Amino acid sequence: MAMEKSSSKYRTQFWYVAMASFLLWLFLLYLFNSSATTVHNHERLFRKENIIDLGVVPQHHESDQGPVVVSRVDNSSLPVSVVDSPPDDQMSEDAKVVTDLVEELENEKVENEKKRVDSVSYGRSTRARKGHQRDSSRKGRSSGRLEADKRRVRHNDDDNESSVENTSDENHQSSDKEPNFFESKNVVESQKEQVGDTEDDSESKKGKDLPNDWSNSDLDVDNTSEIVSQPKTQRNNNTAETKNRVNSRRNQPRRVGKVMVRPRATRRNDPCAGKYVYMHDVPALFNEELLKNCWTLSRWTDMCELTSNFGLGPRLPNMEGVSGWFATNQFTLEVIFHNRMKQYKCLTKDSSLASAVYVPYYPGLDLMRFLWGPFPFMRDAAALDLMKWLRERPEWKRMDGRDHFMVAGRTTWDFMRTPENESDWGNRLMILPEIRNMTMLLIESSPWNYHGFAVPYPTYFHPSSNAEILQWQNRMRRIKRRYLFSFVGAPRPNLEDSIRSEIMDQCKASRRKCKLLECVSGSQKCYKPDQIMKFFLSSTFCLQPPGDSYTRRSTFDSILAGCIPVFFHPGSAYAQYVWHLPKDIGKYSVFIPGKNVKEGKASIEKALSRIPRAKVVAMREEVIKLIPRLMYFNPSGKRGDAGRFEDAFDVAVEGVLQRVEGLRKRIEEGKEEIFDFPEQFSWKYNVFGNVERHEWDSYFDRP
Repeated sequence: MAMEKSSSKYRTQFWYVAMASFLLWLFLLYLFNSSATTVHNHERLFRKENIIDLGVVPQHHESDQGPVVVSRVDNSSLPVSVVDSPPDDQMSEDAKVVTDLVEELENEKVENEKKRVDSVSYGRSTRARKGHQRDSSRKGRSSGRLEADKRRVRHNDDDNESSVENTSDENHQSSDKEPNFFESKNVVESQKEQVGDTEDDSESKKGKDLPNDWSNSDLDVDNTSEIVSQPKTQRNNNTAETKNRVNSRRNQPRRVGKVMVRPRATRRNDPCAGKYVYMHDVPALFNEELLKNCWTLSRWTDMCELTSNFGLGPRLPNMEGVSGWFATNQFTLEVIFHNRMKQYKCLTKDSSLASAVYVPYYPGLDLMRFLWGPFPFMRDAAALDLMKWLRERPEWKRMDGRDHFMVAGRTTWDFMRTPENESDWGNRLMILPEIRNMTMLLIESSPWNYHGFAVPYPTYFHPSSNAEILQWQNRMRRIKRRYLFSFVGAPRPNLEDSIRSEIMDQCKASRRKCKLLECVSGSQKCYKPDQIMKFFLSSTFCLQPPGDSYTRRSTFDSILAGCIPVFFHPGSAYAQYVWHLPKDIGKYSVFIPGKNVKEGKASIEKALSRIPRAKVVAMREEVIKLIPRLMYFNPSGKRGDAGRFEDAFDVAVEGVLQRVEGLRKRIEEGKEEIFDFPEQFSWKYNVFGNVERHEWDSYFDRP
């Protein structure tokens, strides 16, 4: 036993020593690599000082043949091939070759200057007739090149542009084999002679073959003209100044062209011009897999049944003799909208044609899985993954996502959780930087942000044809309404500002003029579409006070039934559905300030009874006309007479296109701030087009 313990002790010590040795070896390896990196960096700095006249520092690469970079000496462009050679030897060779080449170029310039002075005495016409000679041909080619530069400068016929610094771009473009800067001088000279024979052809291509970041103006033709017109004694100095200007311009940041934010033009008379929408093909986990795993969406509701039929839910029997009714859940808008988009007449697979880009993500259904779960961080996971995916798409980079839009089938408050309150309700979708660039469509928006816009809640009516809409509208005009007003809902005793208790008390006090459906615990009538619609069909006015938030689905169910809505807060409809509801709120609704009801200063029955009968008939007709704009067509329907009515989907897409076009114009105008008003006044700008003082300001004081 003692020997076994001793052996075990030795083995343990051995492993400790081995581990310590291994860690020491790693540390020494790290120090060695750091030293090698430092030496390499110093070597690069030394090399840069040696070749400062080149303007380009050759870099070694692991490939067998290094990249070709362009180095300019005296405003010339010569390709430089990086060869694999020892650094010290190569540096000495580089410095020597550079010195020889610069000296050779200077000698050539002096000889050309002497030739030019001698040739002046023969006259301009004599030199033009002798264009076949090499020196004069170079002069003629130089003059032709300058004239090809858009004739920006007038030149004298006795111009001499034979130096390498003014013809190197042509040399680089016309040579079949790019010369190696580090080859011997004889090789370079032979390649120069080959270039001279084909230089005439390259002159016509000069403007086209220049790199994007070097326009014709970068060739300093103006400087050349100045040299020609100045005395001979100053020309050498001006040549040095020209070279300095080119070097300084070369060191400036690369010019990047303006980002194209406008979609590509199409043929004339294209009915979809300005209306094309491109739909991202997002990974299935952001939409299709949510529906496949629908049983995970809710603990208490069968979402598999409610997301069937393209998101419309189970089909219901005909109502008032009209078909097209479904038990639609208010949180399935994302699925309905996606399926309607698949039928959009101007949907394109070419993103360059698109005026807007749709992201078919189901954020409401995704969030629903984790709202009551023990892991709050899971609520943000899919949204963050999607934003990362979007940022990498070329369509996103065109306008940084400002032409993108997304639909969320919940209120904006479900997506406004702040980072410091991780355990609060909802997730952080609406405050992500990418989403703030997009246009978000929700069943209720925040009055205080730029990018959220409200679209109607899904109702129970989803016709497949325009004929079904006309049939329903005619039925609503003829139906008899027994009650003056009605209310369907539950009290909100926990909400201090809620006026529902006062409304329910007034309804009970009105006896036969008001019909009340109180949604108390255990009552199933409030969850049956046919029961709810019967209440609305029997009433002239339907009360729509705020609940947990400003808006209610009941508003759209009542309008669908031809019942005139009565609002108590402008945030319940007027500051929300700015694309779908008329600006003139008095044409289709009644507004009673909620404060007056809360304080007992307003009688709902008296206020509604004082409205003239003719006015009531006109308001009901306006409500009935609004029905198509506030409901969603059946995505599976084959509408042969499509085009007569626009549904809520069509109106929403049109609103997105107009908003994106406005943003696009602001970007093209170069405005630094796309929005020139404080974000807290977004509701006011969307409703009235300005941010001036208004009587509704007190309703939207920030909490």
